[in-house]
Amino acid sequence: MKTITKLFTMATVVCTTLLSVNAKAQTMNMSNGMAFKIGVGVSGGVTTENSPFSYGLGADVRLQYDLSKSVSLTASGGYTRLFAKDNIPALADYDFIPAIGGVKVFPIERMYLMAEVGAGFGIQDGSKTSFIFGGGLGYEWNSGFDLGVKYQGYQQDGTSTTYQPVNGQFALRLGYNF
Repeated sequence: MKTITKLFTMATVVCTTLLSVNAKAQTMNMSNGMAFKIGVGVSGGVTTENSPFSYGLGADVRLQYDLSKSVSLTASGGYTRLFAKDNIPALADYDFIPAIGGVKVFPIERMYLMAEVGAGFGIQDGSKTSFIFGGGLGYEWNSGFDLGVKYQGYQQDGTSTTYQPVNGQFALRLGYNF
């Protein structure tokens, strides 16, 4: 029941956000350089050396609000799964729903540097919320295609049933912005 409640809550938040962004984006004056974008993406990566997980896969929806041509705010949510290493029999895969906010800085037109922080809501029974932090760089094409590389670290609550002291991944994200 706990998992269903978390999934329903996240779906409600995402739908509400998408509807409000769509309504606001239709009335925004685009001549001032400020704009909303919505993007979808998939990512895959390898974990850090000491991690009990071998690799991670994820999907996300990202909202981006361009404050100027060189600075944007982001908010994203989705689903991520870290796959346990085969040589650790008692360890299960770790599934969570990340809710992340960040800042993108464009030092060169279309190329960006990004920093993010947020929370990862564990799906398994007994798992607790993780603190997510990270950063990366990427490039946004005029066509909407977005390619980025990032590092994400996960600091889990010590009382979580899925607790692992060292977590993190280096990932490649392929996305498309509308």
